[in-house]
Amino acid sequence: MDTPQPSPRCGENAADAPAPRLDTRFLESLIGYNARRAALAIIGHVLQRLAPFGLRVVDFSVLTVIAHNPGITSRQVCAALDILPPNLVGLVRALERRGWVEKRGHPTDRRAQGLYVTPQGAEVQAQAQAQVGALETSDVTHLDAGERATLIRLLRKIYLGPDA
Repeated sequence: MDTPQPSPRCGENAADAPAPRLDTRFLESLIGYNARRAALAIIGHVLQRLAPFGLRVVDFSVLTVIAHNPGITSRQVCAALDILPPNLVGLVRALERRGWVEKRGHPTDRRAQGLYVTPQGAEVQAQAQAQVGALETSDVTHLDAGERATLIRLLRKIYLGPDA
């Protein structure tokens, strides 16, 4: 009896092996295409580093913004991370259930609530930040410190505008 074999992934079929290099020059000339490819190259590493904490990239981002800005409001988190308010509600609620974030009265705006990391949340965030920060080395990005700074400056200019 034949043992079933897993379906080949893209590019694993023997018939595909000798394929000539495809012409992707136009795509490679596009900023968005290159930004997406770079993000995909890094995101797998990030997900591996966050997995032991049970965090996704968006969870880590929210937890980090709160940790670095104690008392930040939900509205400020949404603006900082470009997250829709209804989506943030679920994210914050999940972080609260894990005991990593808590809401308290805002010190200057009685209508608002400030978001704070708990001691446990601060510990998890610091450990996750160290793991993610370690990825931004030349081993993963293939960039030296100067190239990395230039790339970040240029990417920020794209998404923040000319005053970035």
